[in-house]
Amino acid sequence: MSTTPAPANPKVGFVSLGCPKALVDSERILTQLRMEGYDVVSTYQDADVVVVNTCGFIDSAKAESLEVIGEAIKENGKVIVTGCMGVEEGNIRNIHPSVLSVTGPQQYEQVVNAVHDAVPPRQDHNPLIDLVPPQGIKLTPRHYAYLKISEGCNHSCSFCIIPSMRGKLVSRPIGDVLDEAQRLVKAGVKELLVISQDTSAYGVDVKYRTGFWNGAPVKTRMTELCEALGSMGVWVRLHYVYPYPHVDELIPLMAAGKILPYLDIPFQHASPKVLKSMKRPAFEDKTLARIKNWREICPDLIIRSTFIVGFPGETEEDFQYLLNWLTEAQLDRVGCFQYSPVDGAPANDMDLEIVPDEIKQDRWDRFMAHQQAISSARLQMRVGREIEVLVDEVDEQGAVGRCFFDAPEIDGNVFIDNGSNLKPGDKVWCKVTDADEYDLWAEQI
Repeated sequence: MSTTPAPANPKVGFVSLGCPKALVDSERILTQLRMEGYDVVSTYQDADVVVVNTCGFIDSAKAESLEVIGEAIKENGKVIVTGCMGVEEGNIRNIHPSVLSVTGPQQYEQVVNAVHDAVPPRQDHNPLIDLVPPQGIKLTPRHYAYLKISEGCNHSCSFCIIPSMRGKLVSRPIGDVLDEAQRLVKAGVKELLVISQDTSAYGVDVKYRTGFWNGAPVKTRMTELCEALGSMGVWVRLHYVYPYPHVDELIPLMAAGKILPYLDIPFQHASPKVLKSMKRPAFEDKTLARIKNWREICPDLIIRSTFIVGFPGETEEDFQYLLNWLTEAQLDRVGCFQYSPVDGAPANDMDLEIVPDEIKQDRWDRFMAHQQAISSARLQMRVGREIEVLVDEVDEQGAVGRCFFDAPEIDGNVFIDNGSNLKPGDKVWCKVTDADEYDLWAEQI
Protein backbone atom coordinates (compact mmCIF):
# COMPACT_ATOMS: atom_id res chain seq x y z
CA MET A 1 0.00 0.00 0.00
CA SER A 2 1.51 3.30 -1.07
CA THR A 3 1.31 6.34 1.13
CA THR A 4 1.57 9.96 0.07
CA PRO A 5 4.42 11.71 1.86
CA ALA A 6 3.42 14.67 3.99
CA PRO A 7 4.09 18.04 2.34
CA ALA A 8 7.27 19.73 3.50
CA ASN A 9 7.08 22.71 5.80
CA PRO A 10 7.77 26.08 4.13
CA LYS A 11 11.28 27.29 4.96
CA VAL A 12 12.37 30.78 6.03
CA GLY A 13 15.91 32.15 6.11
CA PHE A 14 16.58 35.01 8.49
CA VAL A 15 19.38 37.57 8.73
CA SER A 16 19.36 39.78 11.85
CA LEU A 17 21.57 42.88 11.81
CA GLY A 18 22.19 45.58 14.39
CA CYS A 19 21.76 45.72 18.13
CA PRO A 20 20.38 43.22 20.66
CA LYS A 21 17.04 45.06 20.60
CA ALA A 22 16.71 44.17 16.91
CA LEU A 23 17.73 40.60 17.73
CA VAL A 24 14.77 40.34 20.10
CA ASP A 25 12.49 41.60 17.31
CA SER A 26 13.86 38.82 15.10
CA GLU A 27 13.21 36.23 17.81
CA ARG A 28 9.58 37.35 18.10
CA ILE A 29 9.00 37.10 14.35
CA LEU A 30 10.65 33.68 14.16
CA THR A 31 8.65 32.39 17.13
CA GLN A 32 5.41 33.38 15.40
CA LEU A 33 6.47 31.79 12.10
CA ARG A 34 7.56 28.61 13.86
CA MET A 35 4.15 28.43 15.57
CA GLU A 36 2.59 28.57 12.11
CA GLY A 37 4.61 25.61 10.87
CA TYR A 38 7.51 27.34 9.10
CA ASP A 39 10.97 25.82 9.41
CA VAL A 40 13.90 28.17 10.01
CA VAL A 41 16.93 27.35 7.85
CA SER A 42 20.50 28.62 7.93
CA THR A 43 21.34 28.99 4.22
CA TYR A 44 19.97 31.08 1.39
CA GLN A 45 19.76 28.01 -0.82
CA ASP A 46 17.49 26.06 1.55
CA ALA A 47 15.07 28.95 2.13
CA ASP A 48 11.81 29.56 0.28
CA VAL A 49 12.00 33.22 1.34
CA VAL A 50 14.56 35.32 3.23
CA VAL A 51 13.80 38.02 5.83
CA VAL A 52 16.47 40.67 6.46
CA ASN A 53 16.10 42.63 9.71
CA THR A 54 18.07 45.81 9.00
CA CYS A 55 19.90 48.41 11.10
CA GLY A 56 19.63 52.10 10.24
CA PHE A 57 21.42 53.80 13.11
CA ILE A 58 24.47 55.16 11.26
CA ASP A 59 25.57 55.28 7.62
CA SER A 60 27.92 52.29 7.88
CA ALA A 61 25.07 50.20 9.33
CA LYS A 62 22.79 51.26 6.47
CA ALA A 63 25.49 50.34 3.95
CA GLU A 64 25.83 46.90 5.54
CA SER A 65 22.05 46.43 5.47
CA LEU A 66 21.87 47.30 1.76
CA GLU A 67 24.78 44.96 1.05
CA VAL A 68 23.11 42.06 2.86
CA ILE A 69 19.80 42.70 1.07
CA GLY A 70 21.66 42.55 -2.24
CA GLU A 71 23.42 39.34 -1.25
CA ALA A 72 20.10 37.74 -0.25
CA ILE A 73 18.51 38.76 -3.56
CA LYS A 74 21.45 37.33 -5.51
CA GLU A 75 21.52 34.05 -3.57
CA ASN A 76 17.79 33.49 -3.13
CA GLY A 77 15.66 36.03 -5.02
CA LYS A 78 12.74 36.27 -2.58
CA VAL A 79 13.57 38.88 0.06
CA ILE A 80 11.46 40.63 2.71
CA VAL A 81 12.99 43.65 4.47
CA THR A 82 12.13 44.89 7.96
CA GLY A 83 13.82 46.72 10.85
CA CYS A 84 15.10 50.22 11.51
CA MET A 85 16.22 50.97 7.97
CA GLY A 86 12.76 49.94 6.78
CA VAL A 87 11.57 53.48 7.52
CA GLU A 88 13.56 54.47 4.40
CA GLU A 89 11.57 52.31 2.01
CA GLY A 90 12.24 54.60 -0.95
CA ASN A 91 16.01 54.37 -0.56
CA ILE A 92 15.85 50.59 -0.26
CA ARG A 93 13.63 50.15 -3.32
CA ASN A 94 15.74 52.55 -5.38
CA ILE A 95 18.71 50.22 -4.95
CA HIS A 96 16.85 46.90 -4.66
CA PRO A 97 13.52 47.29 -6.50
CA SER A 98 12.80 43.54 -6.40
CA VAL A 99 12.32 43.26 -2.63
CA LEU A 100 8.89 41.80 -1.85
CA SER A 101 8.05 43.95 1.16
CA VAL A 102 9.57 46.69 3.32
CA THR A 103 8.46 47.43 6.88
CA GLY A 104 9.88 49.35 9.82
CA PRO A 105 10.85 48.10 13.29
CA GLN A 106 8.38 46.28 15.58
CA GLN A 107 5.95 45.63 12.71
CA TYR A 108 5.81 41.93 13.47
CA GLU A 109 2.37 41.26 12.02
CA GLN A 110 3.19 42.92 8.69
CA VAL A 111 6.38 40.85 8.36
CA VAL A 112 4.54 37.61 9.08
CA ASN A 113 1.82 38.56 6.57
CA ALA A 114 4.50 39.28 3.95
CA VAL A 115 5.94 35.80 4.55
CA HIS A 116 2.43 34.35 4.12
CA ASP A 117 2.09 36.16 0.78
CA ALA A 118 5.46 34.91 -0.46
CA VAL A 119 5.24 31.35 0.89
CA PRO A 120 1.81 30.38 2.24
CA PRO A 121 1.75 28.24 5.39
CA ARG A 122 0.67 24.62 5.17
CA GLN A 123 -3.09 24.24 5.39
CA ASP A 124 -2.74 21.04 7.42
CA HIS A 125 -0.41 22.56 10.02
CA ASN A 126 -1.39 21.60 13.56
CA PRO A 127 0.13 23.96 16.15
CA LEU A 128 -0.66 21.41 18.89
CA ILE A 129 1.74 18.95 17.28
CA ASP A 130 4.46 21.27 15.95
CA LEU A 131 5.35 22.56 19.39
CA VAL A 132 7.37 25.70 20.05
CA PRO A 133 9.32 25.81 23.32
CA PRO A 134 7.70 27.99 26.03
CA GLN A 135 10.56 30.49 25.87
CA GLY A 136 10.06 30.94 22.11
CA ILE A 137 12.72 30.78 19.39
CA LYS A 138 16.04 32.26 20.54
CA LEU A 139 18.99 33.34 18.40
CA THR A 140 21.42 33.43 21.32
CA PRO A 141 23.16 30.40 22.87
CA ARG A 142 20.97 28.44 25.27
CA HIS A 143 22.64 29.79 28.40
CA TYR A 144 21.96 33.51 27.92
CA ALA A 145 19.12 35.60 26.51
CA TYR A 146 18.15 39.22 25.97
CA LEU A 147 15.11 40.46 27.89
CA LYS A 148 13.60 43.55 26.25
CA ILE A 149 11.54 45.58 28.72
CA SER A 150 10.36 48.48 26.55
CA GLU A 151 10.26 49.94 23.07
CA GLY A 152 11.10 53.45 21.90
CA CYS A 153 12.69 56.43 23.61
CA ASN A 154 11.53 59.82 24.92
CA HIS A 155 14.86 61.59 24.39
CA SER A 156 15.79 63.82 21.48
CA CYS A 157 19.58 63.46 21.27
CA SER A 158 20.75 65.53 18.34
CA PHE A 159 22.86 62.75 16.75
CA CYS A 160 20.17 60.05 16.94
CA ILE A 161 17.13 59.13 14.83
CA ILE A 162 15.95 56.16 16.90
CA PRO A 163 12.84 57.95 18.30
CA SER A 164 11.74 58.69 14.73
CA MET A 165 12.20 55.01 13.84
CA ARG A 166 10.99 53.28 17.00
CA GLY A 167 8.71 55.92 18.50
CA LYS A 168 8.24 57.13 22.05
CA LEU A 169 8.78 54.99 25.14
CA VAL A 170 6.33 52.11 25.58
CA SER A 171 7.02 49.94 28.62
CA ARG A 172 6.00 46.29 28.61
CA PRO A 173 3.70 45.21 31.47
CA ILE A 174 5.92 44.10 34.32
CA GLY A 175 4.01 40.84 34.72
CA ASP A 176 4.72 39.96 31.07
CA VAL A 177 8.43 40.79 31.46
CA LEU A 178 8.81 38.68 34.60
CA ASP A 179 6.81 35.79 33.12
CA GLU A 180 9.14 35.77 30.10
CA ALA A 181 12.18 35.88 32.38
CA GLN A 182 10.86 32.95 34.40
CA ARG A 183 10.25 30.88 31.24
CA LEU A 184 13.80 31.59 30.09
CA VAL A 185 15.28 30.54 33.42
CA LYS A 186 13.21 27.33 33.42
CA ALA A 187 14.55 26.63 29.92
CA GLY A 188 18.15 26.74 31.17
CA VAL A 189 19.16 30.38 30.70
CA LYS A 190 21.92 31.32 33.17
CA GLU A 191 22.17 35.02 32.28
CA LEU A 192 19.46 37.59 31.50
CA LEU A 193 20.61 40.71 29.66
CA VAL A 194 18.07 43.48 30.28
CA ILE A 195 17.79 45.80 27.26
CA SER A 196 15.74 48.70 25.88
CA GLN A 197 16.52 52.09 24.39
CA ASP A 198 16.48 53.61 27.89
CA THR A 199 16.33 50.98 30.62
CA SER A 200 16.25 53.54 33.47
CA ALA A 201 13.03 55.06 32.10
CA TYR A 202 11.11 51.79 32.43
CA GLY A 203 7.58 52.59 33.60
CA VAL A 204 7.73 56.37 33.12
CA ASP A 205 5.08 56.23 30.39
CA VAL A 206 2.61 54.35 32.63
CA LYS A 207 3.46 56.42 35.74
CA TYR A 208 5.07 53.35 37.37
CA ARG A 209 1.70 51.68 37.64
CA THR A 210 1.37 48.56 39.77
CA GLY A 211 1.16 45.25 37.94
CA PHE A 212 1.03 41.68 39.19
CA TRP A 213 3.40 38.74 39.05
CA ASN A 214 2.85 35.38 40.74
CA GLY A 215 -0.18 36.89 42.45
CA ALA A 216 1.75 39.71 44.11
CA PRO A 217 1.73 43.45 43.25
CA VAL A 218 4.89 44.81 41.59
CA LYS A 219 5.44 48.40 40.43
CA THR A 220 6.42 48.95 36.80
CA ARG A 221 9.75 50.47 37.78
CA MET A 222 13.41 49.61 37.30
CA THR A 223 14.20 48.99 40.97
CA GLU A 224 11.26 46.64 41.54
CA LEU A 225 11.97 44.87 38.26
CA CYS A 226 15.58 44.24 39.30
CA GLU A 227 14.52 43.01 42.74
CA ALA A 228 12.19 40.47 41.13
CA LEU A 229 14.73 39.37 38.51
CA GLY A 230 17.33 39.07 41.27
CA SER A 231 15.17 36.44 42.99
CA MET A 232 15.46 34.01 40.03
CA GLY A 233 18.96 32.74 40.80
CA VAL A 234 20.65 33.75 37.53
CA TRP A 235 22.95 36.53 36.40
CA VAL A 236 21.05 39.75 35.65
CA ARG A 237 22.99 42.29 33.57
CA LEU A 238 21.72 45.83 32.87
CA HIS A 239 22.32 47.59 29.55
CA TYR A 240 21.60 51.12 28.25
CA VAL A 241 21.16 52.67 31.71
CA TYR A 242 20.91 56.45 31.94
CA PRO A 243 22.16 57.64 35.36
CA TYR A 244 18.90 59.03 36.67
CA PRO A 245 18.77 59.51 40.47
CA HIS A 246 16.90 56.24 41.07
CA VAL A 247 19.83 54.27 39.61
CA ASP A 248 21.43 54.83 43.03
CA GLU A 249 18.85 52.37 44.39
CA LEU A 250 20.33 49.56 42.29
CA ILE A 251 23.83 49.70 43.74
CA PRO A 252 22.89 48.03 47.07
CA LEU A 253 21.22 45.23 45.06
CA MET A 254 24.54 44.74 43.26
CA ALA A 255 26.52 44.83 46.50
CA ALA A 256 24.19 42.16 47.92
CA GLY A 257 24.70 39.89 44.89
CA LYS A 258 21.08 40.16 43.70
CA ILE A 259 22.06 41.46 40.24
CA LEU A 260 25.47 41.70 38.58
CA PRO A 261 27.60 44.69 39.63
CA TYR A 262 27.64 45.93 36.04
CA LEU A 263 26.24 49.14 34.56
CA ASP A 264 26.24 49.92 30.84
CA ILE A 265 25.86 53.72 30.73
CA PRO A 266 26.12 55.48 27.34
CA PHE A 267 27.88 58.66 28.50
CA GLN A 268 28.83 59.65 24.90
CA HIS A 269 31.01 62.58 26.07
CA ALA A 270 32.09 64.52 29.16
CA SER A 271 32.52 68.12 28.00
CA PRO A 272 29.47 70.12 29.19
CA LYS A 273 29.49 72.11 25.94
CA VAL A 274 29.46 69.01 23.74
CA LEU A 275 26.85 67.27 25.88
CA LYS A 276 24.62 70.33 25.55
CA SER A 277 25.01 70.23 21.75
CA MET A 278 24.22 66.51 21.83
CA LYS A 279 21.11 67.23 23.95
CA ARG A 280 22.05 64.40 26.26
CA PRO A 281 19.70 63.82 29.22
CA ALA A 282 20.56 63.38 32.90
CA PHE A 283 24.25 64.27 32.76
CA GLU A 284 25.60 66.75 35.28
CA ASP A 285 28.94 67.68 36.81
CA LYS A 286 28.00 65.40 39.74
CA THR A 287 28.52 62.25 37.66
CA LEU A 288 32.08 61.63 38.87
CA ALA A 289 30.97 62.02 42.48
CA ARG A 290 28.16 59.54 41.93
CA ILE A 291 30.54 57.01 40.38
CA LYS A 292 32.81 57.37 43.41
CA ASN A 293 29.86 56.85 45.75
CA TRP A 294 28.66 53.79 43.80
CA ARG A 295 32.08 52.20 44.11
CA GLU A 296 32.22 52.90 47.83
CA ILE A 297 28.95 50.96 48.22
CA CYS A 298 29.88 48.25 45.69
CA PRO A 299 33.68 48.05 45.18
CA ASP A 300 33.33 45.38 42.47
CA LEU A 301 31.12 47.60 40.29
CA ILE A 302 32.03 47.46 36.59
CA ILE A 303 31.03 50.42 34.40
CA ARG A 304 31.06 50.18 30.64
CA SER A 305 30.23 53.02 28.28
CA THR A 306 30.40 54.35 24.75
CA PHE A 307 31.67 57.72 23.56
CA ILE A 308 31.63 59.79 20.38
CA VAL A 309 34.64 61.85 19.29
CA GLY A 310 34.56 64.45 16.54
CA PHE A 311 31.03 65.67 17.18
CA PRO A 312 30.39 69.00 15.38
CA GLY A 313 31.83 71.85 17.41
CA GLU A 314 34.13 69.62 19.49
CA THR A 315 37.37 71.50 20.12
CA GLU A 316 40.74 70.22 21.27
CA GLU A 317 39.87 71.66 24.68
CA ASP A 318 36.66 69.63 24.76
CA PHE A 319 38.57 66.51 23.80
CA GLN A 320 41.19 67.07 26.51
CA TYR A 321 38.34 67.53 29.00
CA LEU A 322 37.06 64.09 27.94
CA LEU A 323 40.48 62.45 28.40
CA ASN A 324 40.87 64.02 31.84
CA TRP A 325 37.36 62.87 32.75
CA LEU A 326 38.24 59.30 31.73
CA THR A 327 41.29 59.41 33.99
CA GLU A 328 39.07 60.46 36.89
CA ALA A 329 36.20 58.09 36.12
CA GLN A 330 38.37 54.97 35.68
CA LEU A 331 35.75 53.18 33.57
CA ASP A 332 36.32 49.48 33.03
CA ARG A 333 34.94 48.81 29.56
CA VAL A 334 34.72 51.52 26.90
CA GLY A 335 33.86 51.74 23.23
CA CYS A 336 34.41 54.79 21.02
CA PHE A 337 32.98 55.90 17.68
CA GLN A 338 33.95 58.68 15.35
CA TYR A 339 30.97 60.94 14.75
CA SER A 340 29.12 60.10 11.56
CA PRO A 341 26.21 62.24 10.35
CA VAL A 342 22.92 60.35 10.04
CA ASP A 343 20.20 61.42 7.61
CA GLY A 344 17.41 63.08 9.56
CA ALA A 345 19.40 63.73 12.74
CA PRO A 346 19.02 67.27 14.20
CA ALA A 347 22.81 67.59 14.51
CA ASN A 348 22.99 67.99 10.73
CA ASP A 349 21.19 71.33 10.96
CA MET A 350 23.23 72.80 13.81
CA ASP A 351 25.42 75.79 13.07
CA LEU A 352 28.55 74.07 14.40
CA GLU A 353 31.99 73.66 12.88
CA ILE A 354 32.50 70.25 11.28
CA VAL A 355 35.49 68.32 12.64
CA PRO A 356 37.72 67.13 9.74
CA ASP A 357 38.06 63.36 9.27
CA GLU A 358 41.79 63.36 9.96
CA ILE A 359 41.22 65.08 13.32
CA LYS A 360 38.44 62.62 14.16
CA GLN A 361 40.83 59.76 13.45
CA ASP A 362 43.60 61.33 15.52
CA ARG A 363 41.27 61.87 18.48
CA TRP A 364 39.93 58.34 18.19
CA ASP A 365 43.48 56.94 18.22
CA ARG A 366 44.41 59.01 21.27
CA PHE A 367 41.16 58.15 23.04
CA MET A 368 41.67 54.41 22.52
CA ALA A 369 45.31 54.52 23.70
CA HIS A 370 44.31 56.53 26.77
CA GLN A 371 41.46 54.20 27.71
CA GLN A 372 43.42 51.02 26.96
CA ALA A 373 45.95 52.02 29.59
CA ILE A 374 43.11 52.50 32.10
CA SER A 375 41.37 49.23 31.19
CA SER A 376 44.64 47.30 31.30
CA ALA A 377 45.52 48.63 34.76
CA ARG A 378 42.05 47.81 36.10
CA LEU A 379 42.21 44.26 34.74
CA GLN A 380 45.68 43.76 36.23
CA MET A 381 44.08 44.39 39.62
CA ARG A 382 42.09 41.16 39.08
CA VAL A 383 45.17 38.93 38.76
CA GLY A 384 45.31 36.52 41.68
CA ARG A 385 41.62 36.95 42.51
CA GLU A 386 38.90 34.31 42.29
CA ILE A 387 36.02 34.88 39.88
CA GLU A 388 32.94 32.96 38.73
CA VAL A 389 32.98 32.30 34.98
CA LEU A 390 30.08 31.44 32.67
CA VAL A 391 31.42 29.23 29.87
CA ASP A 392 30.52 30.17 26.28
CA GLU A 393 32.74 27.87 24.19
CA VAL A 394 34.94 24.81 24.70
CA ASP A 395 37.60 23.25 22.46
CA GLU A 396 40.75 21.15 22.87
CA GLN A 397 42.68 24.24 23.95
CA GLY A 398 40.38 24.90 26.89
CA ALA A 399 37.28 26.97 27.59
CA VAL A 400 36.31 30.55 26.79
CA GLY A 401 33.85 32.30 29.03
CA ARG A 402 32.94 35.53 30.76
CA CYS A 403 32.83 36.76 34.33
CA PHE A 404 30.49 39.38 35.76
CA PHE A 405 32.29 42.26 34.04
CA ASP A 406 31.95 40.86 30.51
CA ALA A 407 28.79 41.17 28.43
CA PRO A 408 28.67 38.84 25.40
CA GLU A 409 30.15 40.10 22.12
CA ILE A 410 30.99 43.63 23.35
CA ASP A 411 33.37 43.08 26.26
CA GLY A 412 36.32 40.79 26.93
CA ASN A 413 36.67 37.07 27.57
CA VAL A 414 38.11 34.78 30.21
CA PHE A 415 40.33 32.03 28.80
CA ILE A 416 40.43 28.92 31.00
CA ASP A 417 43.50 26.90 30.06
CA ASN A 418 42.46 23.77 31.95
CA GLY A 419 38.79 23.99 30.95
CA SER A 420 38.45 21.36 28.22
CA ASN A 421 36.32 19.26 30.61
CA LEU A 422 33.68 21.99 30.73
CA LYS A 423 30.69 22.63 28.46
CA PRO A 424 28.86 25.79 27.34
CA GLY A 425 26.55 27.05 30.06
CA ASP A 426 28.66 25.76 32.95
CA LYS A 427 29.48 28.14 35.76
CA VAL A 428 32.86 27.53 37.38
CA TRP A 429 35.08 29.32 39.88
CA CYS A 430 38.53 30.23 38.60
CA LYS A 431 41.65 32.02 39.75
CA VAL A 432 42.91 34.80 37.46
CA THR A 433 46.50 34.21 36.33
CA ASP A 434 47.03 36.97 33.72
CA ALA A 435 45.40 39.92 31.96
CA ASP A 436 45.84 42.27 29.02
CA GLU A 437 43.86 45.33 27.85
CA TYR A 438 40.61 43.41 27.36
CA ASP A 439 40.84 39.75 28.43
CA LEU A 440 41.70 37.56 31.41
CA TRP A 441 43.40 34.16 31.67
CA ALA A 442 42.44 31.85 34.51
CA GLU A 443 42.59 28.34 35.91
CA GLN A 444 39.78 26.29 37.38
CA ILE A 445 39.89 26.05 41.15
